[in-house]
Amino acid sequence: MVCPRCIAAVESVLQEIDIPYNSIKLGEVELKTDLPDAKRKMLADKLNILGFELLESDRSKTISQIKGLIINQIHHKKEKLKVNLSTFLADNLHQDYSSLSRLFSSVEGITIEKFAMRQKIERVKELLFYDEHNLSEIAYEMEYSSVAHLSTQFKKETGMTPTEFKRNKSAVRSSIDGLD
Repeated sequence: MVCPRCIAAVESVLQEIDIPYNSIKLGEVELKTDLPDAKRKMLADKLNILGFELLESDRSKTISQIKGLIINQIHHKKEKLKVNLSTFLADNLHQDYSSLSRLFSSVEGITIEKFAMRQKIERVKELLFYDEHNLSEIAYEMEYSSVAHLSTQFKKETGMTPTEFKRNKSAVRSSIDGLD
């Protein structure tokens, strides 16, 4: 759920099938009691009609797994992905990527792609900070199509060019787990 209309739609469904709840927030409903299987199925069906998906308590685990796979791939693997990120995540988590994407966005407030891009920028900052590679090597290592593409994305995210960042050794870097 990403907007007040979404919350109102979910609230309407809960009232229609007489499910008591304590609160409805973006991406989350706190029920007063556990649901019997029949009501859970009915709720899931009605939410699906509205374009929503019923997510259970495993969502935190799934989001953590998504973040872990991305962080590990960007910061720790030397081998490049042989498939795109969406296929990589879907294959590793044995779930449809569109479901993973909706879950991640609804809970984290950003897309998986934006999260991955922020991780890449942090890795680029690290490589620039330690000054072991030139920008062309970094662009290649981080799988950017060109130095220009890397520079554009870097400036959009940090407000400075990679060269400006490199000159400013005191530029702030974020911890991996502190990124949205």
